[in-house]
Parts: sequence; C-alpha cells; structure tokens
Amino acid sequence: MTQTTDLLAELADIDPASPLAAARQQRDAATRHSQGSYRALFSDGSADFPLQERVALAAEVAHWHQDEQLAAHYAAQPGNAASSARFQLALEHARRLTFQPVTATSAHLAALQQAGWTLDAIVTLSQIVAFVSFQSRLVRGYRLIAGHGVSDSNTAFTAGEWHTQPQTQTGKIAPVYFTTAELGWEPWIAAKPLAEFAAEQQQTLARFGHSDSDYFRLLGRNLPVLEQRTLTDKGIFYTSAGLSRAERELAAAVASKVNGCIFCASVHARKAAQLAKQPEAVQRLLDTPPGGQLSADQSSRWQAQIDFAAAISATPASASAQQIQQLRAEGLSDLELLDLLQSAAFFAWANRLMLTLGEPFIPAENHA
Repeated sequence: MTQTTDLLAELADIDPASPLAAARQQRDAATRHSQGSYRALFSDGSADFPLQERVALAAEVAHWHQDEQLAAHYAAQPGNAASSARFQLALEHARRLTFQPVTATSAHLAALQQAGWTLDAIVTLSQIVAFVSFQSRLVRGYRLIAGHGVSDSNTAFTAGEWHTQPQTQTGKIAPVYFTTAELGWEPWIAAKPLAEFAAEQQQTLARFGHSDSDYFRLLGRNLPVLEQRTLTDKGIFYTSAGLSRAERELAAAVASKVNGCIFCASVHARKAAQLAKQPEAVQRLLDTPPGGQLSADQSSRWQAQIDFAAAISATPASASAQQIQQLRAEGLSDLELLDLLQSAAFFAWANRLMLTLGEPFIPAENHA
C-alpha cells in the first residue's frame, strides 16, 4: 500500500491556501515524517505481520477513536481482515493499548509470544496502535484549527489512573506517584542487542544518541519506523518560533497525566518546570488526583492550553471548537495552535509505547 499524498491534510480537509497549511509547511519536518511513519508501517508487511493484518488492525483502532474517516481509509485498503485466534489476541491487546494502556502488563506480551507473535511483530503491533492514536488526534485537531466541524464527544479530559505497585517485575523500586525526578525504564521483552544491528543500522541509532538505550534498541526491532518517529518528535519539539518549548513540554506532561505515564511525565514536566521557571505550577499539575481537573489553579493561558491538551488526549478525543476559541482569545496563532496540538498528540503515541512495552523504576542513586 502506498500513499504519496499528504494523508492527514486530505482527511482533515485542509485548504492548501489556509493559515493552517502554511503552519504545517513551517513545521515541514513533523509533517513529512508523520507521513514517513505511515509509509514505514503500511507500505509493506512482513512474514510475521502481513500487511492485511496491519491495515485491519489500524482500521479497528481508528474506529475505537471514533475517527470514521481514518477508519474508512484503512478499511478501504486491499486485503481481508484476519480472523485467526492469533490475530484476535492482538486485537484484544490493541483495545487495551487504545483505551487503558496503563493496565498493560508483561503477561500480556508473554501471551502474544505464546500465540506466535515474534518480538519484532509485537513492537510493530504496538507502534501501529500508538501511531493511529496519534493520527486520529491530529485529524481532529487540524479540523478544529481549520474551523471545520467535528463529531461531538463527551469523554472526560481529566487526570488518569497510574501504576501504584511498589516494585517492577524484576524487583526494582517503582515510582508510585508523579515526579520531576529522573527515572529509569526497563523493557518487558528483550531489547535488540546492539551487535545484532548491521553497521548502517548502528549508525542510525548513534545518530540519535540511542545506542545505549534499552527503549530505543527495543523499538529498533522496527528501525524504519523508529527513525521516522524520532524525526517526527524532533520536528514537533525542536523547532524555532511558534509555541514556547516550555509550553510544548507542558502539553506532553498533560497527555502523560491523562494516560497515567509516570515516566514520560517525569521527563517533560521537569523540562517544562525548568524552562518556564514555574516549578510550583507544574507540580500542581503532577499532583492532580485521578479524575481531577488538570488545569485547576493555573494561569488563564495555561488553563486554556492544559484543557485542550487534556481533551485531545482523552479517548476518544473530546477537544472542541470552544477550546480553540479560548486559545485564540489567549493570543495563540495558528502556528502556536499547531505546536500545542502536535505536542500533545505525539504523546498519545509515546505514552502507549512506554506503558505497554515496559515500566519505570527509581535508580538506586535516587532512593530516599
């Protein structure tokens, strides 16, 4: 399956002459590599994960996110939906990743392996679910920024549940609350040893500084997707003009609170606090209990941004035209709106990988 057009622009009906189109062109790297991630996942299949299974899975995930245009796109691709017990187990896991990624455990990955899923295919399965979660949020957000209608959704956009078990699977001390302290992360399935990557592949990992990372060597089991995903990340967070870097990091922390990802929140809340020089405000966000309003007691600008980031992170997403109007009233331009959307949406992708392929731990040097 090939796609040479800008799929997301097509699905969101973005006018090429619009301010949003101009903003996406200014964020060209994010636009190109989001499309590149799509091609890496869906241009070809593999013996352990055929293309017809990939598109059938993607169509179901898009449907769960109530993005019928995206679901129809995947459903229209060649191939029949698989009905094997092996694929049905993958669908069950995909539903878990979609709606409650924080409930995933190592036992779920072990069950996939017992059903015949290879480690490489499990990584690709996780990437597809997480990527379609990212796509669906971008389509809704683009339509809102462009002034198009979206389907109503009453999904609550509040702080989610998080892990509270005191130990990891391997017996390390696990974090049981959100923090800005530095944490470690360990995978539930084996990261690919660096020596098993070809020389050119090792260079790709080294180029991004990830040769020693278990997380990235695990995702490296599908290296083309990892490369495009990393370039998408850089295109969203490491660009000039537009929304401040601190507020992009804030959006990532908000998404992580909605999804219950302590590890991602620790990284990005720490950056937001440092860059904005507002550690107390960021800590209030982190301290929000499950079901709580994440924007409580924040400045009006941060309230508007937090509410939108949380709503776009809900499943299904519930961001609304009223929220866009409030952001515009706070002075956000189309480029800043795009940065806010893409920063939050990317963590619909990142959180679902971190939460379902492994777990965080507190490094020994940080023990109280």
